[in-house]
Amino acid sequence: MRRVTRVLLIFFPIAALTAWGTLAIYYSNLPAAVRPFVAGLFATFGAAVLAWCFFSKYSWRPIVLFAIVFAILLAYWSSIEPKQDRDWAPEYARLAYATVNGDQVTLHNIRNFDYRTETDFTPRYYAKTFDLAQLDSVDIIASYWAGDAIAHIIVSFGFAGKDFLAVSIETRRERNETYSSIAGFFKQYGLFYVVADERDLVRLRTNYRKDPPEDVYLYRIRGSASDNARRFFLDYIRKINSLAEKPEFYNTLTTNCITSVLTHSRVNPGSHPLSWKILLSGYVPQYLHERQAVDTSLPFEELRSRSRINAAARAADKAADFSQRIRVGLPAPG
Repeated sequence: MRRVTRVLLIFFPIAALTAWGTLAIYYSNLPAAVRPFVAGLFATFGAAVLAWCFFSKYSWRPIVLFAIVFAILLAYWSSIEPKQDRDWAPEYARLAYATVNGDQVTLHNIRNFDYRTETDFTPRYYAKTFDLAQLDSVDIIASYWAGDAIAHIIVSFGFAGKDFLAVSIETRRERNETYSSIAGFFKQYGLFYVVADERDLVRLRTNYRKDPPEDVYLYRIRGSASDNARRFFLDYIRKINSLAEKPEFYNTLTTNCITSVLTHSRVNPGSHPLSWKILLSGYVPQYLHERQAVDTSLPFEELRSRSRINAAARAADKAADFSQRIRVGLPAPG
């Protein structure tokens, strides 16, 4: 019984903290040449503490020592702050921001790149004023590239059926930096709201990403022309301006492309409860169908099939009415 108690109260906590600490050091801002060595040293130290606990009668001593070392590590890790002044990848170079004057919201640095390939493009930005009184639609765009379980979620706001503003919550990466979901737990990336023209965010995924190709679906949300949509949009604006003033870190679990959307939705009463279908973002459209947030006159599989927009986006390409054309024939929100 004492051995079981030791395993539960000592082994698992110290093993978990050792694993976390090792990764935190490996993905820290220490010099790249030093990080693997220090991370390995900490992992060895944690393993030695566990062995000491189980084979020494003075088991409290190594626990105290581990607690002191871990506290020092935690203090160091907590001191790592996000920065604005990095050599950012071109697609993350400019932060959007907004000015609000009554119902008039002007977005600056709306991205609308001219793509030749996924990685060859001419950066273009513009500013545009949107009238909140004309906000009449909210759409969810889901992009898949690795099976049904994982999707990137984009929210698009429509104004009077003619102007659309898409927002994609992503990692802000430095030039030549690659994405790792594990690194995303450890302060490796900035949090970035890509505020863009749909001809950028959608067309990039339907027309230019080839390795792997992406399947993109657009779902119309019910009850979009309401105070809920206004509050939802303004909460996005609040966050966009906050990030322009003070950077934050991206976190793979807590501030990803769907958990952040869920956080914004909680500005409204009666928000949807947490579900595994939200954590596995590819099932978000199905979850919305179950919650009757999208058209429920169709079975979900038929709704999904009819909501795929790849062909329409390729045909529309650079057309000025791109957003209208990709919505032709889509199931109405109901």
